[in-house]
Amino acid sequence: MFEASIWYATLLTRVRGLRSAARLLAGEQSYVQGPHRPEVQAALLICEAEISLAGGQLARAVAAADAGLRLAAQTGNRGLLPRGHVVMAVCSIRASDLTTGLLYANHLRDAALLGQENLIPGQCVWAAAQALEARDGVESVAHLLKGVLRHDVLIRELLVSQPAAAPWLVRAGQRLGDDDLAGRVVGVMHRLAVMNRSFRSVRASAEHASGLYARDAVALEAVSERHLDPWACASALEDASRVRSERVAERGQAVDLLRRAAGAYLGSGASRDLARVQSRLRELDDHGGRPARSRTRISQLTDTEFAVAELVSEGLTNSRVGSQLYISPHTVAFHLKKIFRKLDVTSRVELARSWNRILVEGATTGSAGPGKDFLVRPMARKAG
Repeated sequence: MFEASIWYATLLTRVRGLRSAARLLAGEQSYVQGPHRPEVQAALLICEAEISLAGGQLARAVAAADAGLRLAAQTGNRGLLPRGHVVMAVCSIRASDLTTGLLYANHLRDAALLGQENLIPGQCVWAAAQALEARDGVESVAHLLKGVLRHDVLIRELLVSQPAAAPWLVRAGQRLGDDDLAGRVVGVMHRLAVMNRSFRSVRASAEHASGLYARDAVALEAVSERHLDPWACASALEDASRVRSERVAERGQAVDLLRRAAGAYLGSGASRDLARVQSRLRELDDHGGRPARSRTRISQLTDTEFAVAELVSEGLTNSRVGSQLYISPHTVAFHLKKIFRKLDVTSRVELARSWNRILVEGATTGSAGPGKDFLVRPMARKAG
């Protein structure tokens, strides 16, 4: 009975019935936390991690996945490992921790090579592909994407379970210049939406993929309101901005859309995506978009300075920051001097206290943003 409830919550999570899934898990907490049910506790924690990831709570997702993976390993439940590894890989990539993302991508690859039990093969390939694409570019994963699309079971399992997957695949196809790949994703997603009309997340994903393929900014803006997944919502806004920025007369609208995307990425803890959007805002400013750089302090930071400031705000020493970013403590100190000047702060303590406010200021600039207690946190480098 308890295992069935957790499995049902897992299925609800895949179609973004997050509130219902969370209520189901809350009803199991008092039972599974007993000392004699570690295997059920592991399943519950992995499900909690998936709910948190789908809801844009990366730090909570990582904490639950890490604990669940440890329990799963202790109890010998290898069937849970791919699900936990997918959560860790996706969270790490979105949080700019490529090292950890690649670590879990390798776990997923090794499990596939060893033929271990895996009920989510499509999601595993997608998670691994994101890590490899982040490191080596989209060309490096072209063969993986084409392989998934040739396998009906894999592609259906992936597209129904991950609302961000279809648009991601269309984007990859467009960047590869492979219109057949992008068009096939749109076609498969459309058929899935027709067969699953009652699932809003599936319909939204189909509309997003179709709007992206047709380069329809209006459709992309509309679907951003229908997505139940916060990260997918942010990506729809970013896609709409990219389409509008191609027309000089619409670059002001493109900037507005990017600012909304930045706020949504920030709320999801997706610092890698936030940094990309900030960079794009600077580009639009340089090419005649509405001024962005001069309005905020955060936009004045380089990518390295942003990463240093984020880690220092977490309380890390120069030595630990250098270890994370593969630079010397002396270089960290050099960057900090420039960061203090650009952000108008005078100490590490002041930086830590004001970092959250500065992030929100830089991401939203006048639009509604996340609560004042939100903070983008780097992912811990752990293996499960």
